[in-house]
Amino acid sequence: MVTKKPSIVIIGAGMAGLTAANKLYTATGFKDSFELCVVEGGTRIGGRINTSEFGGDRIEMGATWIHGIGGSPVHKIAQEIHALESDQPWECMDGVSEEPSQPTTIAEGGFQLNPSVVDPVTTLFKKLMAYAQGKLVGDSAAGCEEIDYHTKLAAKALKVSSTSNGGQEKLSVGSFLRQGLDAYWVSKKDQEELKGYGNWSRKLLQDGIFAMHENTQRTYTSAGDLLTLDYSAESEYRMFPGDEITIAKGYLSIIESLASVLPPGLVQLGRKVTRIEWQPEGDEVSGMENGSATATRPVKLHFCDGSNMLADHVIVTVSLGVLKAGIREDSGMFNPPLPSFKSEAISRLGYGVVNKLFLQVEGNDCNNFPYLQMVFHRPDSEFRHKKIPWWMRRTASLCPIYSNSSVLLSWFAGKEALELESLQDEEIINGVSTTISSFLPQPHKLVNSNSHELCNGTANKVGNSHGSEVKVTKILKSKWATDPLFLGSYSYVAFGSSGDDLDKMAEPLPKLSTCKSAGSPPLQILFAGEATHRTHYSTTHGAYFSGLREAIRLLQHYQCIGV
Repeated sequence: MVTKKPSIVIIGAGMAGLTAANKLYTATGFKDSFELCVVEGGTRIGGRINTSEFGGDRIEMGATWIHGIGGSPVHKIAQEIHALESDQPWECMDGVSEEPSQPTTIAEGGFQLNPSVVDPVTTLFKKLMAYAQGKLVGDSAAGCEEIDYHTKLAAKALKVSSTSNGGQEKLSVGSFLRQGLDAYWVSKKDQEELKGYGNWSRKLLQDGIFAMHENTQRTYTSAGDLLTLDYSAESEYRMFPGDEITIAKGYLSIIESLASVLPPGLVQLGRKVTRIEWQPEGDEVSGMENGSATATRPVKLHFCDGSNMLADHVIVTVSLGVLKAGIREDSGMFNPPLPSFKSEAISRLGYGVVNKLFLQVEGNDCNNFPYLQMVFHRPDSEFRHKKIPWWMRRTASLCPIYSNSSVLLSWFAGKEALELESLQDEEIINGVSTTISSFLPQPHKLVNSNSHELCNGTANKVGNSHGSEVKVTKILKSKWATDPLFLGSYSYVAFGSSGDDLDKMAEPLPKLSTCKSAGSPPLQILFAGEATHRTHYSTTHGAYFSGLREAIRLLQHYQCIGV
């Protein structure tokens, strides 16, 4: 009698899926121990990693950064495959991450803000976020004197936000930040008003600068509104130490490296799974595959083309957005439906949309475009520029993707990101051009940074001494929300959820206790992906760790040695 090999199917050829496949296939001495297959609903590998080109430059439509190089598996792979250097220009964002590059902060109406106005609010925001993330504890926090001051402000904000119920009421990051800003204003109530900023008061400017940083934080977290971001879970999130960098040869080079060891045909593209049948009560499944009788296996996958596949184990690496859609009553993605502990965790966790907008510009001065930070009036302000579209008002910056590039980049989160996906290119170009005109008042004109003179020692309405026009000629935008294979960008711990829900996301089905009591085959459905990692969710390295975790879980199940 021929003993069948365990059949393992991985759904999704992104970072988590290909990491799992790579580990299962290359595990020492066990290359031929499994029937292994990766099924991908799209026409490419990479998932939310999608390297592309625009204006002759290499760009990232999805994952962009290595978040800290110290201990990052992504950085290690990039080093091994020599992907950190390239002859082709790429989205290195050197204006963002390298000193002495400094952003040019301009308030709506064209007023360039002096660092003396911007820096205190920027410092306040950074210290509040550091406190929320557990990086500052008490009044003895190490560092410059300013840290103690802002730590006290953050602690005061936390105390104010708590209730008399033992201070245990759940908080959002958004409410915590705003309490911190209110405490700052109380401490600065006697500060002098500014002159030379038109209809901007000091408090309005500080509020606008703070909001600018909040909008940047929304793109970091994918929370469309920071009021939906859970405060208590923020300190559990972990980043690697060291620089945050991009990958010169593209993030896709990491994916291609992971996939390069897999034999042809192991990854099947265009195979979208529509339903996953599994056996929580131990019922047997048998069927026909490719016209031949197959041994009984507990999981049956149905594909959009009407075909099906049987497996002993399935590693599901689809996005949290797809899982959220999959647990709706009308979906039928899982049959029977997922147990309540799993579906409730999926429901509670946050999953947002972040999109990138690339703009090609031309003109004699286009290579001098600044790293522009934009401070907007409140949407309900009588002083706002009426023609700036609402979806531009919560983007924080517009900057070249590297020094002197003619390709500019802006980030959008939440409902603005979703709106961006529905707009025609011409509408976007007009909206961006109108915005630039308000910040660099002569339409489409750039600023000569050497010609700035401060008005009253504080600000100047910026113009262009060269008189040359810069024109937006074409755009490229990501569309993660409306892509049915992703339905968004990445996960966050939403207000009312917790890190425990991320752990529940990672639990395989059926539960071990169910397997023992009902005789169900174990490890039928395993879950991987960034939304299943408690401390590194929302990152590519979190997805990597999760794929490795599930591969090792199966190797240990089959008592494979040396995993």
